[in-house]
Amino acid sequence: MKLHVINTGNFKLDGGAMFGVVPKALWNKTNPADENNLCNWSMRCLLIEDGNRLILVDNGIGTKQDAKFFSHYFLNGNDTLESSLKLAGFSTDDVTDMFLTHLHFDHCGGSIKNNKDNTGYETVFKNATYWSNAEHWEWATKPNPREKASFLKENILPIRESGQLKLITGEDSKQLGENISFSYMRGHTDAMMIPQIQYKGKTVAFMADLLPSTGHIPLPYVMGYDTRPLLTMTEKEKFLNRAATEEFILFLEHDSVNECCTLQNTEKGVRLKEAFRFEDFFGK
Repeated sequence: MKLHVINTGNFKLDGGAMFGVVPKALWNKTNPADENNLCNWSMRCLLIEDGNRLILVDNGIGTKQDAKFFSHYFLNGNDTLESSLKLAGFSTDDVTDMFLTHLHFDHCGGSIKNNKDNTGYETVFKNATYWSNAEHWEWATKPNPREKASFLKENILPIRESGQLKLITGEDSKQLGENISFSYMRGHTDAMMIPQIQYKGKTVAFMADLLPSTGHIPLPYVMGYDTRPLLTMTEKEKFLNRAATEEFILFLEHDSVNECCTLQNTEKGVRLKEAFRFEDFFGK
């Protein structure tokens, strides 16, 4: 098995929305905002090379939305999904499994592209199985008013129409191999999946939106986007305590500075131990 960091670019979101009830005077120390109160966030994905399978975890925002849509998010950086895959020695056609932690547009927008005639949509990963789960698929395709702007039908429905969609059957599923397990989280959105990969004697946890950045480690630092923030706090506490005790490597999807981190228990609760680049810890 070999893991590759796949950077798909950065975008900007309101700092207050990203930290909920936490005052700016606190979160601005770790995630400084610009003059418009926007913080920069990565859309960092993970590629898992495992035998004859090439599994991609999330795929960023994509390219098919119009200029008005992208103007809200201030895309920046030189990385793209395709260029990062190429740097790892692969293309979108090589991906055998497209695993989606959840179906918010910044995690799954790269799943679908406009077709050649610009009259409809087609899958970006034409040879891949696309993985979601039944609970989250139902939640995303019948969105509540709070999340409707995040669940874009053009990102989601063409996956099912393509015939490439399959559903993970639970946390104990081995559908992506013996070395990958899942934890379901329901605070951010219903049935978001956190994959945990056994790699070189360590557990690498892809944190998705359970822990967007190292700045979100303290329990009250919960995004305003979360549908059930109190449940997020409970889920974070349980998972982060386990991560500290079992020395997980946490892979951070949205932290624009830190790719990975480890945690430690302190008198104030779980806190950051170390932050580092994935390659610096595991090597090339």
